[in-house]
Amino acid sequence: MTTPLISVVLPVYNGAADVERAVGSILTQTCDDFELILINDGSKDNSADVLESMRDPRIRLFHQGNIGLAGTLNRGIGLARGRYIARQDQDDLSHPERFARQVEFLERHPEHGLLGSAAEIWVGDAPTNRTHDHPIDHGALSFELLFNNPFVHSSVMVRKSAIEAVGGYTTDPARQPPEDYELWSRMARHTRVANLPERLLVYREVAASMSRTGPNPFLERLVLICAENLAAVLGYKEPPVEVLDVAALTHSALHRLSPHPDIERMCQAVHAAGERLASESPHSDVPRRLASRIESLRHQYLMHKHNMHWARPIARKLRAIGRQLGVLPR
Repeated sequence: MTTPLISVVLPVYNGAADVERAVGSILTQTCDDFELILINDGSKDNSADVLESMRDPRIRLFHQGNIGLAGTLNRGIGLARGRYIARQDQDDLSHPERFARQVEFLERHPEHGLLGSAAEIWVGDAPTNRTHDHPIDHGALSFELLFNNPFVHSSVMVRKSAIEAVGGYTTDPARQPPEDYELWSRMARHTRVANLPERLLVYREVAASMSRTGPNPFLERLVLICAENLAAVLGYKEPPVEVLDVAALTHSALHRLSPHPDIERMCQAVHAAGERLASESPHSDVPRRLASRIESLRHQYLMHKHNMHWARPIARKLRAIGRQLGVLPR
């Protein structure tokens, strides 16, 4: 059997209502040198019957007992025969040119191991005026990864060698979810990363999305990964208190703040991390992002200090408007 260029890994859990359209968006790609690995992760609906009804020689279908998203993705990676691994969620839709554009970029940039794209946001089947438009170059993405996840999971294509080099997705319950943010953070320390600016994915917000079903201790994990990322850039084995405070304040996890947070030390830590990343990517806009991040951190600290938490949703809305208008960085 000819080895495919791309292996698409698509886990399914109770996705009978949406998976057929998601698969259809893969099977109609203009770049058709791929295998589609469908893994039914112990679905309780009729996903198994829907998947069994699909007929295409590029499909490889597997059924298993439920092990969760991260474990299922690792199994898919282990089964993959392609040079590149493309992610696809059971309820999202890929643009027909997605694979062609991503392969073209990765072939021209062998130093890059991770490539995502921008995405449209739909609510169910209804388009909205919202989008996921993240930074595109390695410098800006490395900086943003210190604080949050600037990749749309379902849009990502990675080199199999790059994801295997860091051990794949973590299955440690203390570190996921968010398994994607945790993985991209580790990969960015070993390979260059990028996003394509084109919106090559429809990200559908639906009630039963696989990645959002069940208990989700998301906030605690975000704080942990954010703190680890800052510590890694600064050369610490363990995050010091000011770094933990930056992570807690960034994600409004006020219960995680130290008893007497020092905003000056917090800003110094962020500044040092940003300066180091800026020196590694001298043509990126990291200095602008750094200034904006420190300003935002000081603002969050003042709201905390003066017990103005009621103003946080208003400030968040104003920042979102600023990003849409191009006044603030995305």
